[in-house]
Amino acid sequence: MSSKSVLRVSVAMCAALSFHGAAYAQDAEEGEETEVADGEYLGTIDIGESTRAIQTGTATATTRINREEIEDRQANTIAELIDTVPGVTLINGATPIGSGINIRGFGANGTYGTDQKVLILIDGATTGSEELYRIGTQLFTDPLLYKSVDVIRGTVGSFEYGSGVIGGVVRLETNDAYDVLGGQPGVGLSQVLGGFTNGDGWSTSTTVAAMPSENVEFLANYSYREGGTQSDGNGDPIENSEFELPSFLVKGGVHFGQDNEHTIEASFSQSETSERDKPYDSFGTSGGAFGNVDRDTTSKTFVAGYYFNPIANDLIDLSLVYSFSDQDIEQEYVEGSSPFAPPGGFAVVSADHSYETSKVTLKNGALFSTGGVRHALRIGAEYIHKDRLDASSAPGGTDDRLAAFLVDELNLFRGFTLTPAIRYETSSVEGILDDGSAVSYDNDAFMGGVSARYELPFGLAVFGSWAHTESLPILDDLENETYMTQPEQGETWEVGASFDRVGVFTANDRVALKVNYYDTELTDNTSYSGVLEVYLEGFEIEASYATASGFYLDFNGNIVDGERLRTSGVIDDWTNLPNNTYRLAAGKRFGRTFDIRWEAYVSEDLTTRTGSITDGVTTYESSTVEGTNVHNLRASFTPDLDFIDNLTLRVSVENIFDKFYTDGLATRPAPGRTFKGSISLQI
Repeated sequence: MSSKSVLRVSVAMCAALSFHGAAYAQDAEEGEETEVADGEYLGTIDIGESTRAIQTGTATATTRINREEIEDRQANTIAELIDTVPGVTLINGATPIGSGINIRGFGANGTYGTDQKVLILIDGATTGSEELYRIGTQLFTDPLLYKSVDVIRGTVGSFEYGSGVIGGVVRLETNDAYDVLGGQPGVGLSQVLGGFTNGDGWSTSTTVAAMPSENVEFLANYSYREGGTQSDGNGDPIENSEFELPSFLVKGGVHFGQDNEHTIEASFSQSETSERDKPYDSFGTSGGAFGNVDRDTTSKTFVAGYYFNPIANDLIDLSLVYSFSDQDIEQEYVEGSSPFAPPGGFAVVSADHSYETSKVTLKNGALFSTGGVRHALRIGAEYIHKDRLDASSAPGGTDDRLAAFLVDELNLFRGFTLTPAIRYETSSVEGILDDGSAVSYDNDAFMGGVSARYELPFGLAVFGSWAHTESLPILDDLENETYMTQPEQGETWEVGASFDRVGVFTANDRVALKVNYYDTELTDNTSYSGVLEVYLEGFEIEASYATASGFYLDFNGNIVDGERLRTSGVIDDWTNLPNNTYRLAAGKRFGRTFDIRWEAYVSEDLTTRTGSITDGVTTYESSTVEGTNVHNLRASFTPDLDFIDNLTLRVSVENIFDKFYTDGLATRPAPGRTFKGSISLQI
């Protein structure tokens, strides 16, 4: 690759990552002149920046949402925060209660809060319940606790994090003092205060960060978010949509040794929700046959780790991390709330739940060469222990797992990267059946995949991947001996292309594009009743254009189709399909002071065929979820003040035209027109 090509790639990467929209080749400091290899000085180069960097440098379908976008989105939930990622579909994402995340047709659905095929990590800690009926994913945590969210779609990028991942991985990283203070010793206060009209909601998030020296850092955050009953586009109340969400985070770290190569870090976060006289089915809008409950939910996450990364040794980037997540649900039936329930309600309605997951992960990263091949190798092992309280329709017990994984990114020759990944995992599940007998099941699985990427001249790249994963049996299926000896099998093929180049139409504009096609097959199904296999295929499209003058365009699309093979032998449409969706944003930045953006969300009609066999004849019935088009307007103002850092005022109008609609997987109508506003500052 020539020096000019290297410069183009460096500038493009900096443009994608720069917070303020200015990129400097060869990592030059802001405001300094830039020198290329032949000694030519280019000076400061301002490159057009879009709202979100498209990850064109990898074959994995992945998207990152940074802290600036987290605040800009003003989302009430983690689900609502990532709904603009192609392939991600929400189940009632506007409220913490009864919401869920679905990726590529897997994850939360109208029946279960999760299906084990979307993995959610907080600072590396595995969170979430198993297939807990109708109570959501339990991802009750405030978006403002985090500095970044990564969404990995599909299987090929998941082997470092877990097994059975077919939909994808959501990785959340909490704030830390180093980022709040910009790595400079001192004490800082960060405050975000916001409100929204639909439901008369408001939120506050206060962060105190301290670095007595470069060796010690500490952060504490308290966030509180509250909203009343929301209204849909027709002005009707959306029942079961009010919420209160207090959360807090404490995090600290100590760095020591030569060049601070040793780090010990720990964090603890907690979120709570309380519901009174609300439907047991948190996805629904009424109590139905189950009736209502008083329910308190607490989610806790603790992470402690040791990290060793000597600058002079590329063979060592070691981490040893212990994580613990605990989700407790205490609920009690509200007498008389269901005309079908016996006195005291159904047992499942008053059942308390407790999910504890402990994990120890040892991992090392190494950079080295063998012959002419350069390696970026990550290898590790982990122990996972799950302990679940026995409850009605949710058998308790323990699930112990041992796993080893390896991911090796090989640069074989100029422009070509091959990345094999493998994971081996064993499980031992023990519990007590309803009849009082003890059972134990042991399983193991070897899984893996490979991705390849070839970068052509002028910013063009092509890539493809294959991956196979297995979902080992879970505690939910303890009463079913067949399911406990039958791991689910998932296989995915992907192929795509990307383009990323600076200076396409003007000297310093930037064009980025990534198109990904996937084909997924799930066999030996145990997660969905009456289904043997699921077949999905789809396209995910991400594109952006930005100029140095501040104008930018963003577009992404999700086109998906799928079928299922049922136990009756009928092949019909996969009922967890989302609508095909397209999102377009057009905006203009005026320096670093003002940013205004218009957004459009368009979804196609979704028609689903359901088949049945009568006297040997297969007949189909169709149902249609209408598509919609919704428009938002956002603006932010960041004045240049000497005495306050990063003061930003944000206002937005979502669903400007007050459209009434219900997306394909949702169980409630979407909120109508909502005005939002927030102020964030740091002193």
